[in-house]
Amino acid sequence: MPPSHPYSVPELQQAVLDGAYGPLPRDLAVTSAFWLHHTTRLAGSRVTYRNSYLLMRSGDAFGACSFEAGEVAPDFCADASGHTLDTLIRHESAPVRIAALDAYLGRVQPHRSAAGAETVVLPTGTPEERAQARDAAVAGLLDIAPGAKVALIGVVNPLVAAIREQGGVPLPCDFNLRTTHWGDPVTDDMTRVLAEADAVVATGMTLSNGSFDQIVEHCRKHELPLVVYAQSGSAVARAFLGAGVSALSAEPFPFSQFSADATALYRYRAEQA
Repeated sequence: MPPSHPYSVPELQQAVLDGAYGPLPRDLAVTSAFWLHHTTRLAGSRVTYRNSYLLMRSGDAFGACSFEAGEVAPDFCADASGHTLDTLIRHESAPVRIAALDAYLGRVQPHRSAAGAETVVLPTGTPEERAQARDAAVAGLLDIAPGAKVALIGVVNPLVAAIREQGGVPLPCDFNLRTTHWGDPVTDDMTRVLAEADAVVATGMTLSNGSFDQIVEHCRKHELPLVVYAQSGSAVARAFLGAGVSALSAEPFPFSQFSADATALYRYRAEQA
């Protein structure tokens, strides 16, 4: 890994293209590409989660990025296989760039063998059992002072509950939800919740919608702890540990919702990175 941390996603992209993280991306190709859309409603929930993912395989790694409906067409994958990673890291579409960057970084430093990675095995089980195990793993990274206001950017109901259980006050923000499971209002104004926050928890999807750099910069400037939970761009977010990101739950493909069998996620803390 390079001696200095990146301070923005474009800076990380350029460093990767320059070979600062290992082999040049132009020498590594995408073997296969996937476009996935799925919906989930867990037992007892009133919320249906709707997600779309772009996945790219390069060597022994999968790069992943979630995106909003219509951002990437299914036929993108028809021609993506065989492209070198440098071409896709430069692509005009942000989800494509993040998925390609994630594939590269996951290939040159796999989570399974990364220094500082704590492996958490999600058990074989039902969707509810596996989701509970995943959310508990993320919640285990939270270290909240009683009364602290916590911006939750990308609302997952168990994280709302975990913040409250630790005595924190959740400030939920999401582009697609209007209320939490308990009826709490959810804003789509990220700037507002960041301004009030004593700590921040953010989804990896902020990498694809362009808000990740703003969140990281805010947390650096105000010395706020930032926990990221990422299926999207998990290896991309890892590059910012110690440079704005305090802790990370990294879940590379296959994600918990796509398997009934045991799978792994990897927890990192900045002091171990």
